[in-house]
Amino acid sequence: MATGSTRLSKPARREQLLDTAMAIVRVHGTDSLTLLSLAEAAGVSRPIVYDHFGTRSGLLIALYRRLEERHRAASERALRDAPAVPREIARVLSAAYFACATDMPEWTAVSAALKGSQEMEAIERELLDGYTDLMVTALRPYSGLTQEALRLRCVGVLGAAESIAAELNRGRTTAAAAVTALTDLTVGGIAAEASS
Repeated sequence: MATGSTRLSKPARREQLLDTAMAIVRVHGTDSLTLLSLAEAAGVSRPIVYDHFGTRSGLLIALYRRLEERHRAASERALRDAPAVPREIARVLSAAYFACATDMPEWTAVSAALKGSQEMEAIERELLDGYTDLMVTALRPYSGLTQEALRLRCVGVLGAAESIAAELNRGRTTAAAAVTALTDLTVGGIAAEASS
């Protein structure tokens, strides 16, 4: 961990603090993450941590947003490289979704620590809307559905994805089976009215 004697710009310090917070969550869980424990682990004074995050909830929300940004960036990269066929687009979206559940175990812990927070509920809605928009944009060329109908189906697919991710996290399915199931649901959902 960095020491307090290193002078960093405010954005660089924020990134260093988030890296340190992520390490704390990964090793010790969210219960061990406080503004004080973060300051100690990062080798900075408490006012520096308070200046960046204000409260523990503010810190957890910043971590959640960071994880979401990484997930979204990975999804966008995967979509750029995907063959332009509906099943492959759906597979890439599905794989990216479950990679978040398995490659970023902190996501679930941070989300659980924020349950019940009104601010977090608003952020979750905002992020869900953003991911829904990503899906709609990626799938639109392959669907005969109206924009509104496609968006609603994508919301439904994301609800199914959350349930499948819970099964994956419980060890009741494999990542490959989860990706296949979500891919099938996505392809079936976007094609239903296109063929009628």
